[in-house]
Amino acid sequence: MKVLKFGGTSVGSAERIQGVAKLITDNEPKIVVLSAMSGTTNTLVEIADCLYCNEKKKALEIIQNLEVNYYIVITELFSTEKYIHKSKEFIQTIFTYLRSFVNKDFYPLQEKAVLAQGEIMSTTLLHYYLEECNIPNTLLSALEYMRIDKDCEPDYFYIRQNLQRELAQPGIENLIITQGFICRNAYGEIDNLKRGGSDYSAALIGAAIHADEIQIWTDIDGFHNNDPRIVDNTKAIRQLSFDEAAELAYFGAKILHPSSVQPAKKENIPVRLKNTLNPQDEGTLITAENTKGNIKAVAAKSGITAIKIKSTNMLLAYGFIRKVFEVFEAWKTPIDMIATSEVAISLTIDCTEQLDNILKDLEKYGTIEVDRNMAIICIVGDCSAGKSGPGAQVLTALAEVPLRMISYGGSEHNISVLVKEEDKKKAMIDLSQKLLQ
Repeated sequence: MKVLKFGGTSVGSAERIQGVAKLITDNEPKIVVLSAMSGTTNTLVEIADCLYCNEKKKALEIIQNLEVNYYIVITELFSTEKYIHKSKEFIQTIFTYLRSFVNKDFYPLQEKAVLAQGEIMSTTLLHYYLEECNIPNTLLSALEYMRIDKDCEPDYFYIRQNLQRELAQPGIENLIITQGFICRNAYGEIDNLKRGGSDYSAALIGAAIHADEIQIWTDIDGFHNNDPRIVDNTKAIRQLSFDEAAELAYFGAKILHPSSVQPAKKENIPVRLKNTLNPQDEGTLITAENTKGNIKAVAAKSGITAIKIKSTNMLLAYGFIRKVFEVFEAWKTPIDMIATSEVAISLTIDCTEQLDNILKDLEKYGTIEVDRNMAIICIVGDCSAGKSGPGAQVLTALAEVPLRMISYGGSEHNISVLVKEEDKKKAMIDLSQKLLQ
């Protein structure tokens, strides 16, 4: 059995939903995981923001406009009065539910319930469309098997046990439709796997059933060797290892959610990235196989803040780095890059919610310098220990770009450099021209 995930743009219109239906009806058993229709989650976030601010009139207006958009999709998607009526009735119940939040206090858990409606609507509409086309299928609610624990991490045992139980129920068809992104928390409340979590859902489902393959369908032909929005003439990469894909996803390649690689890697399940607009293209295949060679791709992650802690107390001292790391652990802020000398440590973060608190705690250890509006450029390929060339090639390619930090040696697949945001474009173009041609 395969697991196929379709993103928001892949189901962003009636025509796109019909296209997905054609792709999944080949009589092979599969689980299809859907995101919300493109734009829906952002609109639901906007509604939630209005409810937090008690802007009732604005919230009702946005709800009304979104409901109208869905009625338009329904009239374009279905050809029979039976299913037009059935779908409109369903959509009406969803939006009645959304309006129920307007006249009561609004809390974070209620926001999670609001955001979940996007995936519930997209999967139900596809389910009804397949029914109208006389294609047997089962709509399976992710809320019945997908759960996170008290640390907001996937409860692998619960997911495996409950999904397999649901799949063993009588009457389950070979074609199963389910939601990405949404889940329940350890207390049984509606929650989610964070934004972009539909990829993660597909990977968790694939791992739970030991799928033959996990397919992530988007609107581009797999991983490209650079960002096509910034660099011209990029090329699709046909094969990557799990580790290479994880590096690219984490450091800016938006086609794949960073967390989604790990469940597949753990169970050694191939992941294939495909294009719904060009289904014949082979896309990118991600496996455990590490192919030797040169640099394969470049990705960039913006919104980076660099922090430098300089202290003579660090000289010949032990425990200094541990103390610094404990500050970030206390404020639950992950670190991206690290560079050290005998008297200083530099590191980067992409989440600045607790920056003021972090800086206050770090001041007791030394002099602090902060650089904002930075970007990490990630160069992925064969950078294994003992291999001559990659480091020199990268530095030569970036000879005209000021570098704030360099990270090399932590991974066999990655060389990372930190540059100013204003230098990001030039860095990516120079790397592409000198390393990827």
